[in-house]
Amino acid sequence: MKKTTIHDIANELDVTFSTVARALNDHPGISVATKAAVLEMAKKLNYRQNKLASTLRSGKSHVIGIIIPSLDTSFFSSVVHGIEKVMNENGYSVLLYQTGESLQQEQKGVDTFLKSMVDGILASVSAEERQTEFYGDLRKRQIPLLFFDRAIQQLSVPSVTINDFQGGYLATRHLLEQGYKKIVHITSEKELTIFSERKRGYEAALLEFGVQPQAAWVYAGNLSLELGKTTVAALLESNTLFDAIFAAEDYTAMGALQQLQELGYKVPQEVGVMGFANEAFGAFVSPSLSTVDQQTIKMGEETARLFLSLIEGDSFYSKVPARIVLDPILIPRNSSKRNVEGAPATSGEKLSSGRRSG
Repeated sequence: MKKTTIHDIANELDVTFSTVARALNDHPGISVATKAAVLEMAKKLNYRQNKLASTLRSGKSHVIGIIIPSLDTSFFSSVVHGIEKVMNENGYSVLLYQTGESLQQEQKGVDTFLKSMVDGILASVSAEERQTEFYGDLRKRQIPLLFFDRAIQQLSVPSVTINDFQGGYLATRHLLEQGYKKIVHITSEKELTIFSERKRGYEAALLEFGVQPQAAWVYAGNLSLELGKTTVAALLESNTLFDAIFAAEDYTAMGALQQLQELGYKVPQEVGVMGFANEAFGAFVSPSLSTVDQQTIKMGEETARLFLSLIEGDSFYSKVPARIVLDPILIPRNSSKRNVEGAPATSGEKLSSGRRSG
C-alpha cells in the first residue's frame, strides 16, 4: 500500500506543500480553518507524520527523556506522573529509563536518549554516582539536563529537590517530642547526598534536645525491608539500648516494625518507628507508619515547569543554575504517636533483652 505523503494532502486540498507542512506543525501563520481542513484530510487519507523528518527540520522532537533508579517505589512513579502531566499539557511526550541503581545502565540510558534525539533529559541519579562524566559532558555540549530528587550538586545544572536535612530534623524532633530519647537511625551505605543530609538533620535534632548522638545508634546498609529486620536483630544482639528507630526510607522502617512486633514489642508504647518518603502502604499497615512526605507530585510538576521555562529561554544554562528546594511534610501516624504523660516508663534493659512474645 502506497504511503500517504504531505504532497497527497496538498493535492487533495489544492494548496501548497508548505501550507500543509506548517498546518501539521501548528504554525501560527496558518488559519484555524486551514489547519482543521488539513487535519481532517490527513485523517481521511490515514497520514502518519514522519517524526524523524519533522525533528530534523525543526530541531525539536518534543520528547523528553526521564532517568530514574526504579519504578518499584511509589515515590518515583508519583514524581514521573507529575512530570508527565505537565509535559503532556505542553505538547511533549516522555521516554522513561530505569537504571536499577547501576551507573552502567544510567550511562546507557543517556546514550539511548541522545540517539532518540530528545529535547532534554530529566534525571534522578543512581546510587553509583561516583563517576558521572557523561552528565558533565551533556552540560558542556549544552544539551538540556535537569536533576530531580537526587542531584549532583557540584555540577552547574538546574535541579528540583527536597530539603532532606529538614526532613531528617522534623522526623527526629517528632520522636523526641513524643518522649523517645535513644533513637537509632538506619541510613544507606551508598554515598548519596539525600541520605547524608537526612542523617545530618537527625543529629541536629538530637543535639537541640540535649541528646548526644551515639555511633552505636547509626546503622548503614542496603535500604530494604530486610535491613530493617536485621538492624533490630543486631541492636538486640549487641545489647544496644534504644527506644525508637528512624529509617531513611519507608520499606526499611517497615522491616523494623515487623521485626519488633514479631519479638513482642509494643509499637509505639515501647518503641517508636519513623520512616521517610510516605510510600502508599504506610497508611494501611498496623500500626500505621509515621513518615515524611516529599511532595512527589509537586516535585514532578515543578521539575517539568522549570525545564519548560528554561528551554524556552535564550540559554538553558545560566551562570547560577536554578535550584528549587521543596519543604518536606511530617506525617505522624500511630507507629510513633504516644501519650507521653500516660505512657508506661520504658526500660532500656527491656529493649535489649531480645525477649519474644508468647
